[in-house]
Amino acid sequence: MKYFPIFVDAEHIHCLLVGAGEVAARKCELLLKTPARITIVSPWVSDTVSRLASEHKQITLIERKFKDPDIEGKQMIFVATDDEQVNKHIHDIAHAKNLLVNVVDNTPLCKFITPSIVDRSPIIIAMSSGGVAPVLLRYIRQKLESVIPANIKLLGNFSEKFRNRVKGALSSVTDRRYFWEEVLDGDIGESVLQGNDELAEEKLDKALIAYKNGNKPAGQVYLVGAGPGDPDLLTFRALRLMQKADIVVYDRLVSPDILELVRRDAEKIYVGKAKSNHTIPQEEINELLAKEALAGNRVVRLKGGDPFIFGRGGEEIETLVEHGVDFQVVPGITAASGAASYAGIPLTHRDHAQSVTFTTGHLKDNTINLNWPALVQQNHTLVFYMGLTGLSIICEKLIEHGMSKTMPIALVQAATRSDQKVVTGTLETIVDNPTTATLKPPTLIIVGTVVELHESLNWFTQGNVDH
Repeated sequence: MKYFPIFVDAEHIHCLLVGAGEVAARKCELLLKTPARITIVSPWVSDTVSRLASEHKQITLIERKFKDPDIEGKQMIFVATDDEQVNKHIHDIAHAKNLLVNVVDNTPLCKFITPSIVDRSPIIIAMSSGGVAPVLLRYIRQKLESVIPANIKLLGNFSEKFRNRVKGALSSVTDRRYFWEEVLDGDIGESVLQGNDELAEEKLDKALIAYKNGNKPAGQVYLVGAGPGDPDLLTFRALRLMQKADIVVYDRLVSPDILELVRRDAEKIYVGKAKSNHTIPQEEINELLAKEALAGNRVVRLKGGDPFIFGRGGEEIETLVEHGVDFQVVPGITAASGAASYAGIPLTHRDHAQSVTFTTGHLKDNTINLNWPALVQQNHTLVFYMGLTGLSIICEKLIEHGMSKTMPIALVQAATRSDQKVVTGTLETIVDNPTTATLKPPTLIIVGTVVELHESLNWFTQGNVDH
């Protein structure tokens, strides 16, 4: 992050704007949304800037060329002239005095940049691409403008009005956050958005008294499926709960990109399991979830894929039930579905497979104890989770129980992520493929004639495939 995002109090800021053309006018209009004092220096003044200066007392217009002393007493400088030498000179003298200077449309000469803004004052959303993708930024802003209701500012004004009252009643930062989240998410916030402030205030007073007397919600656990890795595959509900969590307990299969979406000040506890190295035993994870919820925390148990498909979610819920802890389960896209979709391998297809089996290829005592005869079926797809280490045994057992040596097989590493890798072959050739030896968990194994469709249907990472 090259540019550190901050919001500057403009109440006592004096800004210098050098230039008075239409580009400068746009900067001036933006500054006029704040209480900042504005001095504009330019030998030539556009009609727009002239009009703004006549309409707003906070603007001082000086119609002459820039002079070095003009920067004295200013805290922020915008340069919007068409003279590159003047622009560079102002940048240099401002930089020497450690002043914030922005040369419009010249990122290397900017000590700060103005973000793209969604204005719902007092709610302000500011976005930046670091000056490298302004068109993309405008596109994102348009999307936000369309989904954020204009009256969201009513909630901002309501929060501001009662902020001190709530702060005086609830001394704990955590209690205040819980209270406000309930207010904004519940019927009080709904009343505000409908313009019924009187009813909203009455409800808030009652809720605040109850909260102060200790009648606040108990902790809860949310078992959230994080999907196979691509953050775009998260459900809306998963994202909302991740943003509300006090504590996030996550495993090795949760990608860094998804963790970035967790509320910034939430406590993150890693309980990942790697091959032959269980960081925390499952029983302790179960107890940890219950303990944190009983302490009044909102706990998100973030699990790769889906909590109920090889995610041990059932075991964790059983412990929560024993302790009387409330919980919710948020399904996620399981690894099999994600890997197959992003590798262009339909798990079922009218011409290839009318059924599919998900099973585990986890090694125990150097073997895999499965009902192999039941797995060897016609017109069927097999998906093995956690089977990379036991790949040779899986191939041997399938062949031993009647599956053709030429049956297609695919290995999908890091499914749905930018580093996804797909290796295809047959039961007879896949183990000896040199690329197979380079794969690392998480890697999913897909067996069946549907794998033949990969070459024609693969759409995601065309260059990251090995046959």
